[in-house]
Amino acid sequence: MQEAFVSKNSTRMAAIYNPTGSSLLAELLSDEFSVTVSDSPQALCPEEGDLVMIIIDMTDNTESSLEVCQHLKRDDRFEDLPIVIYCAANRRLDAMDYFDAGADDIIEASISKQDLLARLNKSVFHTIANRQLKSRLKQANEMAFSAMSDTSDLGVNIQFLVHCHECSNLDELAMLLFRTLSHYQLSCSLQLRSAFETKNSEENGLPKDLESRLLWELKDGGRYVDFGRRCVMNYGEVSLLVKNMPEDEKRFGSIKDNVFALLQGADARVKSIDSSRMLEMERDVMKGMSIKMQDVMEQVDNRYQEVMRRCADLVEDMAVRVDEAILFLDLTESQEETFSSIMQMGVTSISELFNEGIKIDESFRKLIEYLNNTLNSDGPASVEEMRSVLNKL
Repeated sequence: MQEAFVSKNSTRMAAIYNPTGSSLLAELLSDEFSVTVSDSPQALCPEEGDLVMIIIDMTDNTESSLEVCQHLKRDDRFEDLPIVIYCAANRRLDAMDYFDAGADDIIEASISKQDLLARLNKSVFHTIANRQLKSRLKQANEMAFSAMSDTSDLGVNIQFLVHCHECSNLDELAMLLFRTLSHYQLSCSLQLRSAFETKNSEENGLPKDLESRLLWELKDGGRYVDFGRRCVMNYGEVSLLVKNMPEDEKRFGSIKDNVFALLQGADARVKSIDSSRMLEMERDVMKGMSIKMQDVMEQVDNRYQEVMRRCADLVEDMAVRVDEAILFLDLTESQEETFSSIMQMGVTSISELFNEGIKIDESFRKLIEYLNNTLNSDGPASVEEMRSVLNKL
């Protein structure tokens, strides 16, 4: 294999294939290109520089160069490079065969130098334009895939935020969060801290001591704690350890943003579950207090009724004794009637007062029974029932 080089200041390189290992064409192109000539198609790719064109010189070639053109087009290194066939003016070629083989242009040796350079530069410009178009197409595809991925991530996050409010406890919330994180292909450890318990969980539902202690120690370390491909994310009462963050920086940041939104939703649900459990406890307290108050009121009522009976008996007994004593007193008939009238009015007033007390006690008893029945219901009270209770209060 023979090679000849014509070095110039131009950064554009043109490779010439000629079985003889030399080519007069190299001198013609030396003003525009850095030229290398080789008798081997495999040696046409330079180690340094920007190769922009391959020329198959057939002026001294007696064999067909169609196979060489096909071979160069199959080589990945020359896939996007223009291939120009340079042949003698008196040589007849089947242009369609060469174009089908991948040639971009066929130039006869009789052409002037100015026209030769113009046609070669045109091929180079087309190649540059094609490269730019492919680069933009690649960028557009990447942006499209990125947009599709972002849209998919957003949809998964929305579904989590919609369904997380159906979780009635921390176990259900943890499982829903792990199912959502599986979309991102992340291996995680989770810690949920409520006012009632601390829930540590892996994807299988069981906790690991080391990860649990790590999450507890780093829960106040800021929103993100990065170490290697691991990342701890904290928000409120939720901490997540991601064990396999991607190496791609763009995907790394995207996952941080999307997963952090999930943690915000999970934290809101943890607080909501705490509030629900607190309301249940308050309901149980009110229920217990209502039952206790009812028992106390029954005891008070029994004692009150007993006191009322005893008071009535004492008043009646006192009236009887007064009536009996009047007979032995030296009172006129008018005085006796006045005294008896006063005693009778006192007995009547006391009886009316006791009756009023009975009515008040009965009304309070009905209210306590109504509250007790409302709090003892299996399901939550309706809005109308609660308004009715408030109105009775």
